[in-house]
Amino acid sequence: MSGARTDIEAVEAANTALYDALEQGDLDAMAEHWLDTDVSVVHPGWPVINGRGEVIRSYALIMANTEYIQFFLTDVEVSVLGDTALVTCTENILSGGPAEEDGTAGPLVGGLVVATNVFRRTEGGVWKVWSHHGSPVLIDREEEEGEEADGEGDGGVTEIG
Repeated sequence: MSGARTDIEAVEAANTALYDALEQGDLDAMAEHWLDTDVSVVHPGWPVINGRGEVIRSYALIMANTEYIQFFLTDVEVSVLGDTALVTCTENILSGGPAEEDGTAGPLVGGLVVATNVFRRTEGGVWKVWSHHGSPVLIDREEEEGEEADGEGDGGVTEIG
């Protein structure tokens, strides 16, 4: 069914464009990817934010406090049902804060976030974000470092993201 494949490809392109706008720190471009009303976002560790103005403002705050950010999306799954689409993925994030006093780049930090992006097709046929939810991934530091998980110590579970 070529129509379904075309919808999936269009949603994948819309999802990629959203993350590209975030990486470029382009608030206007990022805002263009959201529906005009009734949107929501949950950033990792934040409460639910509702309404277009508040959602866009939340991204403005993130962009203002992030000197560098890059997303490597993995485990991307797209489902389309009528005019609604669901994208789940893992955001492998590399980000950095403000530059050091001597002008060198600030420290880079990596993190993992699992994300759900819900898109709606507009009357003009454009896929736009209706809702985004990101949750940090918990990893076991002991297993990551190759140590045996023998139950000793503090458990080694650390939040990333």
